[in-house]
Amino acid sequence: MSATPLVTTNPEPPCFGRTRLRIVVVVVFLNEARHLPAFLASMAAQTRLPDVLVLADDGSTDRSAQIAQAFAAEHDAWVECVLLPQRPPERDRLATAHELKAFQAAVSGVVRDGFDVVAKMDADLDLSPRAIETVEQGFLSDPTLGMAGLRLSERDQDGMLKRMPSKPEHVEGATKFYRRACWNDISPIKPILGWDTFDELHARMHGWRTWAFEVQGGDPVHLRRMGRQGSILRSFRRWGACSYGYGAHPSQVAWYAIVLGRQRSPRVGGGINYLAGWAGAWIRRAPRADPEIRAAVRRAHLDRLWRRLARV
Repeated sequence: MSATPLVTTNPEPPCFGRTRLRIVVVVVFLNEARHLPAFLASMAAQTRLPDVLVLADDGSTDRSAQIAQAFAAEHDAWVECVLLPQRPPERDRLATAHELKAFQAAVSGVVRDGFDVVAKMDADLDLSPRAIETVEQGFLSDPTLGMAGLRLSERDQDGMLKRMPSKPEHVEGATKFYRRACWNDISPIKPILGWDTFDELHARMHGWRTWAFEVQGGDPVHLRRMGRQGSILRSFRRWGACSYGYGAHPSQVAWYAIVLGRQRSPRVGGGINYLAGWAGAWIRRAPRADPEIRAAVRRAHLDRLWRRLARV
């Protein structure tokens, strides 16, 4: 990672009365030659371009680096390409949160403090033209908004676009925008499974609001269906381990295993593997979020359980 900051360090200006924020987007990717051209084309077509776009190749062995370098050369006024060294092969890169580690290194070593909003975005997205504009307007209109994202759609097995099922206050890992003051409150984020859930819980503990916005003109499209990076059963186990990492209450773990078994294929096998992932993480005492975050998660899950029981 280059030691020269892309953005000059400045005191954080107040957002009240402003019409524009300084937005820095960091994209860490590995072997994304299939999806990167569509993502970059959609980024260049934004009605509101980021002030700085950092493309960080995390040791790709395909043409990803060349694609990113060509795009950076064509848009050198606002795009920077960073080549990270290749790492030894790993069985499950997501389990060790290398993408988060590279993102945090970019924020602390390259971007530093010269931003109002910093975003981590995945390279397997096809963004709607007003995506960044929508998020910026959200931050400008609500000073309590600490984290924001975008409602996303994916193509199902029949090729039909369907919105990813999540609550609007949940910010998906593929599009995470952090207000600088919020980022300062919650960073560094512990690089473990479940980080992209407990970062927003931590933000809410600090009094920040989190929200995923709908984009006028249609959702951005997640080009790779969630859980399809490698074996789908391994993804179910990873999600179970995530729930252990951020401290999900056992009742919530059991409930969500049932939900997964009903909503996603393979039906029964998915729920069983989710439970196996949680149990395996518990047995080996995998790394977890800080105790205060886990306690807040469990309180929220118990409150949700009591509300469900009250409706029965």
